[in-house]
Amino acid sequence: MGRTEQRTTNGGYVDIYLLPVRAARLEDYKRQAETFGAVARELGALSYREFRGDDLGESFAVGEGEVLTAAVAEFESRAHRDEVMGKVMQDPRVVALTEGDEIADMSGMRYGGFETFVDA
Repeated sequence: MGRTEQRTTNGGYVDIYLLPVRAARLEDYKRQAETFGAVARELGALSYREFRGDDLGESFAVGEGEVLTAAVAEFESRAHRDEVMGKVMQDPRVVALTEGDEIADMSGMRYGGFETFVDA
């Protein structure tokens, strides 16, 4: 798309999750995240990506031996997110993830939903 073309925003909604993960368990967490993301995509999420903190300031400090991860799940709207995530959280593959060995302290997770207001 050239600079003179104008993009239009057709809404959009994302969930953003921040989670400290023990560095020693990062590969285990990656496998869980891949499963969660695959289920989310299969059940209707537009995209699902996970990131590992690299250049973080003090406001993103985590404990000794931990890595901050960030996940972004994209949806058409909040209603679409609510519908998809309702299905995801009941899917047996995701339920199995929550019943297994706790790889990260989920009480340290911060998350929220965000509505698109600029799409440049």
